Amino acid sequence: MKIAMVASEANPIAKTGGLADVVYALSEQLVKLNQEVIIILPFYSNAYNTIKSKVDYVTNFVVYMSWRQANCDVYKTQISGITYYLLANNQYFNRGHFYGDFDDGERFAFFTMASKKLLEVISYQPDIIHIHDWQVGMLPLLIKKEKLYNPSFKNSKFVLTIHNPAFQGMFPKSILGDFYNLSDDYFNNGDVEFFGQVSTLKTAIVFSDKITTVSPTHREELLTKDGSKGLDVVLRYREYDFCGFLNGIDTVEFNPNEDLKITKTYNLRSFKSGKLANKKELLNRFHLDDVNRPLFVLVSRLTWQKGINILIPTCYQLVENGANIIILGSGEYALEQDFERLRGTYPNNVGIYIGYNDELAHQLYASGDFFLMPSLFEPCGIGQMIAQRYGTLPIVRRTGGLKDSVIGYDNYNLEIANGFGFDDYSYEALLNTCLYALDVKKDEKVFNTLIKNALRVDHSWLTSAKLYLGLYQDALKNK
Repeated sequence: MKIAMVASEANPIAKTGGLADVVYALSEQLVKLNQEVIIILPFYSNAYNTIKSKVDYVTNFVVYMSWRQANCDVYKTQISGITYYLLANNQYFNRGHFYGDFDDGERFAFFTMASKKLLEVISYQPDIIHIHDWQVGMLPLLIKKEKLYNPSFKNSKFVLTIHNPAFQGMFPKSILGDFYNLSDDYFNNGDVEFFGQVSTLKTAIVFSDKITTVSPTHREELLTKDGSKGLDVVLRYREYDFCGFLNGIDTVEFNPNEDLKITKTYNLRSFKSGKLANKKELLNRFHLDDVNRPLFVLVSRLTWQKGINILIPTCYQLVENGANIIILGSGEYALEQDFERLRGTYPNNVGIYIGYNDELAHQLYASGDFFLMPSLFEPCGIGQMIAQRYGTLPIVRRTGGLKDSVIGYDNYNLEIANGFGFDDYSYEALLNTCLYALDVKKDEKVFNTLIKNALRVDHSWLTSAKLYLGLYQDALKNK
């Protein structure tokens, strides 16, 4: 099967978040399942230095966007059996960053139009065109409107993955003709109109053959008024073509038995001594006291979405109840300062690193007793899965992928539990769950069983890739 992934970012070339991880990891696993995969990306100027493999020039062509004639230079490279096609244009992508400009609508319209033309120019006829989020949401419409007389796409089917429904590609109606050479008819008949504007994400939902999101529970949330960011009406229309597949993690990078970024490697048989050695080294790094105190760790963006507002008062109570806490992350300045005040109050029990450090993140995963993830909403999340991989028990709010990946211990499910969970988004619910986890830790036999359960969980991409492959096959059956 020929599969073309079209996205605004993908590892290891361009990454700002989880989207890049998913596009690369899914593609890599599909290649291992003997599928042919290409990834089409913008060639951002700040991505040049991240590419370790040889980059070859392929061709160039002109993209016509109404009165605009924008040049596109095409490069390609091979990584992990995947062919990457990189679409370069200095005006749009030579900026030193990926997103956040006033003309993002125009920039990604160019990328969308160029992606379509690339497939024609290189004579690549994909069975599946898998698009990701709003940036390339107009691509299914652009291709389907001319599919009957364009042999390049005669048998192609579209799959959309919604990673972040909060970003919906909302623009004035004028973009249809101005950027995409489309008539206003698509707006007037409701195909692309969303709350009085054009939504590229809604367009993708309407015109894709299959739709996915990044966990089964998040699928159900997106079908509700409260959890959908307004998309529920559109998604209910496509409900029978809409699936939720839990993301995986890179089990090669995150492997406590071979991880060179941690102090001491360990496995299912040696986790007690291994985690203790890592914990000692980590506490020493932050000048914290008493290796016998339970250690709570956080690796996160420090934003309201991640539940930081209810976490901060909880941390004070945890220290008072005998715990240490180490925090790695950055985000909203006020929340960063709240953590600084926490450290100022308990300098011997709280460590903070504002920013991101990959080696330190691995150390936290390997050293912690508990991993804090009290998110207000979390479409999938991977921190909780990485924590389980290292035998650090996640404490999560049961939302989105957190609900799907963590089985909370409740005194009666010891044989399957691999973390702790709560439902209400409140300081009281989080604190009570953390205090319960501290009580459970006092029973070494029970606690070690929970750690073993977590270490045994399979969060590899193989399971997810097989689900996507089945979905592709279903889409191709519907001619």
